[in-house]
Amino acid sequence: MGANMRARLEAAGHEVVGYDRDQQISDVADLAGLVEVMSRPRHVWVMVPAGAATRFTIEQLAELLDPDDLVVDGGNSRWSDDATHASLLAGNDVRYLDCGVSGGVWGAENGYGLMCGGEELDVARMMPVFDALRPEGQRDLGFVHAGGVGAGHYAKMVHNGIEYGLMQAYAEGYELLSASSVVSDVPGVLRAWSRGTVVRSWLLDLMVRALEDDPGLDNLAGAVDDSGEGRWTIEEAIANAVPAPVMSAALFARFASRQVDSPAMRAVAALRQQFGGHAVEPRADR
Repeated sequence: MGANMRARLEAAGHEVVGYDRDQQISDVADLAGLVEVMSRPRHVWVMVPAGAATRFTIEQLAELLDPDDLVVDGGNSRWSDDATHASLLAGNDVRYLDCGVSGGVWGAENGYGLMCGGEELDVARMMPVFDALRPEGQRDLGFVHAGGVGAGHYAKMVHNGIEYGLMQAYAEGYELLSASSVVSDVPGVLRAWSRGTVVRSWLLDLMVRALEDDPGLDNLAGAVDDSGEGRWTIEEAIANAVPAPVMSAALFARFASRQVDSPAMRAVAALRQQFGGHAVEPRADR
């Protein structure tokens, strides 16, 4: 995503210098070299994996940058990490924003949905960059200053939880249509839903596109990974006593997708056999 964001920024007239551990695509040798070639006040956008990699990068920048420089964490960091990152940078009077970014591989063409957290003055400083990255048109239809530090990543976390639920609903509908003996054109049904119906969406458009490339999805395994945001969303729902059955079920469905043979279901089979003498199916590998 970072490379596409760079292309969009440069197309809008911004000068971009990038550092990557892969020296074949990096403009500079290291973060120190990045800081050295940038004029003050510097604006540094961090786009690395959440967790230890982001924390390490922020710690390095805290030592390298000068007062009034500004760092934006545009990765998928956990929102509760943002206060720590802001504090690390504040020790050297370096400013901090967190920004949830949505758009995936299509963002370079369509623009990115941006959810920002931090102080108003810092947001205003970065607004030319945000305007270049967001979709064209009305600003509030693609950008929000969601609140203080952490609010941007919190909004992105919930966004991703909703994304889990939407994808699961489309997937279950697809499977039910496929299982039916009545419907003969499953891709056609989904394609027809893409205009005029109440379930039309960009995700549905992408599902239609996937079925055009592989009508039976036969080239894919039914195992789905989950990123941190889905789990964090459910943890926040529990912490705030907010019922979230759809997002929870979507996350658990991903867990189940990665189990070739479920220990829990083996236990259920054993219990049914024990209390009712029900027939069980032996494991194929035994």
